[in-house]
Amino acid sequence: MNIRWIVLGLLMALLSAGCSNEQTNDDTPSPEVEIKQLVNDYTVRNAVAASASITSSELIVTDENKQVTTYDLPEDEFFVSIAPFVTSTHPCDIHSLTGCQGELVEEEFTVHIKDSQGHVVVDEIKKTEANGFIDLWLPRDETFTVTISQDDKKSVSDITTFDGDNTCITTMQLQ
Repeated sequence: MNIRWIVLGLLMALLSAGCSNEQTNDDTPSPEVEIKQLVNDYTVRNAVAASASITSSELIVTDENKQVTTYDLPEDEFFVSIAPFVTSTHPCDIHSLTGCQGELVEEEFTVHIKDSQGHVVVDEIKKTEANGFIDLWLPRDETFTVTISQDDKKSVSDITTFDGDNTCITTMQLQ
């Protein structure tokens, strides 16, 4: 009879371990990494949808059957997409990962971003994607000064990353 209880106990332990929601693999990406990858996949056209747009708080995907799926964005990071331009742009508030198209495609720019305390958040060469945009994840609830330059032209603009702020910046004309 003791053997039966031991076997039953082991069986219960195995079943409860198999049903556990705990992730024990350290290589498993966090939800933030997964959402960032999903956003990138729509940007570079590795993922396909009828439409995919990104607000200050969520990614909204509509499939070919008009079914809408929303994904929460990270609580501490804000997505913003910037399309530097020379001659043509379009008005935009909420970035469409599947529809927005900027003028300067697959070109390199120096991107320099400082927060309101003067700390440098980004200082690197970034390349626009095939859609002409530079995608960035910045800290939330902050004001930033963004400088984008290419050759002898540059544009400087302040952007904010508060709830409800624009995720699509199409006003940075290089002069």
